[in-house]
Amino acid sequence: MTLPVALSGTDVIGQAKTGTGKTLGFGLPLLERVIVPADVEAGRAKPEQLTDAPQALVVVPTRELCQQVTNDLLTAGKVRAVRVVSIYGGRAYEPQVEALKKGVDVVVGTPGRLLDLAGQKKLRLSAVKALVLDEADEMLDLGFLPDVEKIIQLLPAKRQTMLFSATMPGQVISLARRYMSQPTHISATAPDDEGATVANITQHVFRAHSLDKPEVVARVLQADGRGLAMIFCRTKRTAADIADQLARRGFASGAVHGDLGQGAREQALRAFRNGKVDVLVCTDVAARGIDVEGVTHVINYQSPEDEKTYLHRIGRTGRAGASGIAITLVDWDDIPRWQLINKALDLPFNEPEETYSTSEHLYELLSIPQGTTGVLPRAERTRAGLAAEEVEDLGETGGRGGRGRRAAAPTAPAAEERPARNRRVRRRTRGGVNLDDAGAPEGAAAAESAADTAEGATEPRRPRRRRRTRGGMASAGSEAATAAVETAEAAQPEAEPAEAAEAAAKPRRRRTRGARAVEAAESGVTESTDAAHAAEAAEAAVTAVATAEAPEAVEAPAEPRRRTRAKAAEAVETAEGTTEAAEAAKPRRRTRAKATEAAQTAAEAAEGTTDAVDAAETADAPAKPRRRTRKA
Repeated sequence: MTLPVALSGTDVIGQAKTGTGKTLGFGLPLLERVIVPADVEAGRAKPEQLTDAPQALVVVPTRELCQQVTNDLLTAGKVRAVRVVSIYGGRAYEPQVEALKKGVDVVVGTPGRLLDLAGQKKLRLSAVKALVLDEADEMLDLGFLPDVEKIIQLLPAKRQTMLFSATMPGQVISLARRYMSQPTHISATAPDDEGATVANITQHVFRAHSLDKPEVVARVLQADGRGLAMIFCRTKRTAADIADQLARRGFASGAVHGDLGQGAREQALRAFRNGKVDVLVCTDVAARGIDVEGVTHVINYQSPEDEKTYLHRIGRTGRAGASGIAITLVDWDDIPRWQLINKALDLPFNEPEETYSTSEHLYELLSIPQGTTGVLPRAERTRAGLAAEEVEDLGETGGRGGRGRRAAAPTAPAAEERPARNRRVRRRTRGGVNLDDAGAPEGAAAAESAADTAEGATEPRRPRRRRRTRGGMASAGSEAATAAVETAEAAQPEAEPAEAAEAAAKPRRRRTRGARAVEAAESGVTESTDAAHAAEAAEAAVTAVATAEAPEAVEAPAEPRRRTRAKAAEAVETAEGTTEAAEAAKPRRRTRAKATEAAQTAAEAAEGTTDAVDAAETADAPAKPRRRTRKA
């Protein structure tokens, strides 16, 4: 009914039951419309009409259906040497792009990859004469409508459009009319085939418990006369689980679902077609258009979503005039859903019979031999299995589980291959001056290096004395004192190990600075600190430090020494005397900047004097220091 209308170039909406040959219903008109070199040789076309751009486009919803339609068109167009290319996701781009560059007459593809290549300017659709939407209702239900609309906008306005599907709801037809010009709606049914389902398919519906379903399926698969079988599940996880369980029970099973890579999906389908696997567990991705010869049993492990899905599922058997058996296992929770499907299709299974793996009527209705168990006997395990079919390297795209080859993670380099880690070099500074540079005395630097080497060789290491400066600046006198102290430390011989340990255990002395000296310096001490006073203070500090750090001083009492009130008063008087002398020498008024500078210089001189007083204190100082008030 379709061929004369489609060959005339009229738009067609074709609807017929599964297994009645819809693929050739639109395939033969497409093959006749394209112009190939054979037409030029026969005189039916001119050489300038030949082109390498696609002349016909077939859009399908699933990858498996795309591959099957391509094979059918290649078989039908073999005599005329029609070039047919399949374009779908999950495969590498490069082979498909190369095939398009060589030239193609008919393109069969899924919406996503077609739109992708068209956007990259790899696929030219400006020369397409005919468009076919196969399984149109499924494509619109899956959310492909925006992509299909974009593809249609890339096509010429003057073209032939055909829609084909087993189920064609009214809203799909009204939607399709927007893209068609006066279409002819053809609904083909046999006179003796009433109802929506195919007459030569025997249907059975059982109410089964979810925990007993694997056992029921394993016994149904051992029925007399059972050929290839397809088991449909609603979820991908269930499909993978049932395939594993059947494999453990001895059946040659494979799985097809969306979580598998394209290579694994095609491997399972090839093994199923070649007979290496006789049980295919799949989701609804394989429910449309898949035509495998020899399928005798279709089992709905879980109830389908609606009546259209049910029709497409059971349509995998009983194709092209053959007979088949469809078995549906309905769980208690799925009874309301099944009753809606039963009512829509006008089936006599509104209340399915409760069935278990040991029920007598299950054995009788499905011709299962008595004594059959849920494990396939070893004598009947004659199939090669899924492992006998090689996995084709498709250069798969995508990164979800199992989809695409993932590069091995880079391993950590071995210990001998790792680059040596640069040792951190510490720079020693004191008072803002780098001791490693030219600013430090050469003798002091050499002595410090020797001292550090000697200290590293002995245990325990004597803690290095640190000097703190106020404000990060040192006067000329304090710098000289610091250099002298470092020289003395470097030249001093190391104490014996026992004495060094005792010295390390001794607590550090607490040094306090004279409060009066600090107050005098901060309140405006003049800038007239004489160089002679600074030199005298430095000499006194060096002498005191050398006396305090001599080996004989190791036995000094461990208690920190404090300055007496008399010593503090003497230090304050010395600072005040210096201040008075400076004031007498320079009666002129100073600016604020000069006063600040003079205060810092005087504070450093007073600090040197304070260190000298610390060194001169005797060991018989009072054990309990007296608290000084601000006034004192």
